[in-house]
Formats: sequence, C-alpha cells, structure tokens
Amino acid sequence: MYFVIFGTDKPHLLPLREQVRPSHRLYLRQPGHRVTVRLAGPTHAPDGGAMNGTLLLVEAATLQDVEDFVRADPYSIAGLFQSVDIRPWTCGLGAFPGAIQDE
Repeated sequence: MYFVIFGTDKPHLLPLREQVRPSHRLYLRQPGHRVTVRLAGPTHAPDGGAMNGTLLLVEAATLQDVEDFVRADPYSIAGLFQSVDIRPWTCGLGAFPGAIQDE
C-alpha cells in the first residue's frame, strides 16, 4: 500500500533543516525499514525559494509502519515539523518503478 507524507516545518527553522538534512537523507536510504521510500523531496515557499517542508511517497504494509518510520526520522527527532499528515494514496496517472495504477 502507498502513503503520501507531508511534513510542514515550523516557521524560521531553515537553519535546523539544513543542519539535519544529511542525516535525514541517509535515513531515507537505509535498508531494513518496514517502509520503502519511492519518491522524496523538500517542499518550498510559494516563490520557489526556501525549503519549508517534506513530501515523501512510501510503500508499507500498514499505517502504523509509516507512523513509526516518520517518528524515527531525524527531522522528527530534531523537532523540525509543525505538522505531519500521512494519507493512503493510489496512483491515478503517471508511473514510477513498481507503481500499481488505480484503474
């Protein structure tokens, strides 16, 4: 099952994001999680400038696995996020390796 994760940063914490980002990126690439990251990247301010959040598309068996994965993310541990929204997701258009499209 696929899930999309939207993490929104607390205001004025870009320096913290930049400091923790290398360990966050390493965490996403580590094997052995119960979650597989399919797509990942930062979101940006409306003008396309500063990073202000995170978007992840992941594959996991359960919502609990995804919640545990997010809780252990270095960004979460550092207290970067103001909010995290996790939603089940179905691919309706487009493709990526391993994607199963909703018909």
